[in-house]
Amino acid sequence: MPGMKHERLYLAPVAGVDEAGRGPLAGPVVAAAVILPERGVPRGIDDSKKLSATERARLCGRLLDCAIVGVGIVEAEEIDTLNIYWATMKAMTVAVDQLAATLGCAPGHVLVDGNRLPRWGYAATPIVGGDALSRSIAAASIVAKHTRDTIMIRHHESYPHYNWASNKGYGCATHRRALMEHGPSPLHRRSFAPVAQTVLPL
Repeated sequence: MPGMKHERLYLAPVAGVDEAGRGPLAGPVVAAAVILPERGVPRGIDDSKKLSATERARLCGRLLDCAIVGVGIVEAEEIDTLNIYWATMKAMTVAVDQLAATLGCAPGHVLVDGNRLPRWGYAATPIVGGDALSRSIAAASIVAKHTRDTIMIRHHESYPHYNWASNKGYGCATHRRALMEHGPSPLHRRSFAPVAQTVLPL
């Protein structure tokens, strides 16, 4: 389970940052920034990929109640303009900016999952595999993943043939087949090859 070893190395309060949604063919990329409380941290925080959707939903609700949280969302149209890398960096920046606004000042340090940092003024450290090592990053991964999944489930109601309630916009076989049959929706990332190569039905 991820611990607090990395958080203890830096000036408090330390925020963990992670993203969800770099790989899907549709929908936004979402980042979250989380500062955990000194006491009352929910049990069971882990890399979001290791948790069930039910556990992520439960933990996300608890984290929103007890932690300081910021969320950044960059939609598909802007992903196509910026490219997915810079869109992810923007989502992370928006998340930390929102967290700082709630906190009333910049966090003492920011731990970011991965090997790159956004171009920002925050003191920060990237950690490869951070969602399995840092509890703050793991908490951020839960909030980002649950937030994005909720968005895609909501969009499923408008575009049910893509089955986003199940695949969350990732390029599984049923999603790709629906893309070929119906063409891209306004929520598809048209700069992504499987979408760009789709021939729209006449």
